Amino acid sequence: MDATAWNQRYADKELVWSATPNQFVAAELADLAPGRALDLAAGEGRNALWLASLGWDVTAVDFAQAGLDKGRAVESSLASDHRVTWVCADVLTWEPDGPYDLVVLAYLQLPADERRTAVRRAVGALRRGGTFFLVAHDTSNLTEGTGGPQDASVLMTAEDVLGDLADHDVEVVTAGRFGRAVAGAGETLTAWDAVVRAVRRG
Repeated sequence: MDATAWNQRYADKELVWSATPNQFVAAELADLAPGRALDLAAGEGRNALWLASLGWDVTAVDFAQAGLDKGRAVESSLASDHRVTWVCADVLTWEPDGPYDLVVLAYLQLPADERRTAVRRAVGALRRGGTFFLVAHDTSNLTEGTGGPQDASVLMTAEDVLGDLADHDVEVVTAGRFGRAVAGAGETLTAWDAVVRAVRRG
């Protein structure tokens, strides 16, 4: 899906995603000491805004200007003194002004070769000791879960992501498939996500 399609999607609704951070982002990253953070494929900026509220200096990058505009509008209503830098750019080609202490990739939907590029560039933007965090729709969600993309080519597993980083010196903290509760019609359904957290060592 290209920037035009995402711009249209963001223009059609108030908020496509929730105003709160992704539950795995919040659970895994809440205890990190604030520093410089990079939110790649930030969308409407829910994770970027949450990190900023904790004292992080955040740069949010996405190729859909409409999503970033909505994030900026939400930010303007907040009392936090910590602001987000909003950058409209393609995460596959944008050059970060790193190094960063944290890089987040949340639900980036790309074919395997482009995902590999994005993941490797994300880790490359980290300082030594910095944290890489990815959450994405797991491959198994297509047949075992609910919602998410129905195109298997943009789904992944934690093992896929670790394979992308096979020649990088990282310490894996979390890697696996995790369930996320989704409200259905009178019932609670489960969506399956791939989650990877790693620390750059070299």
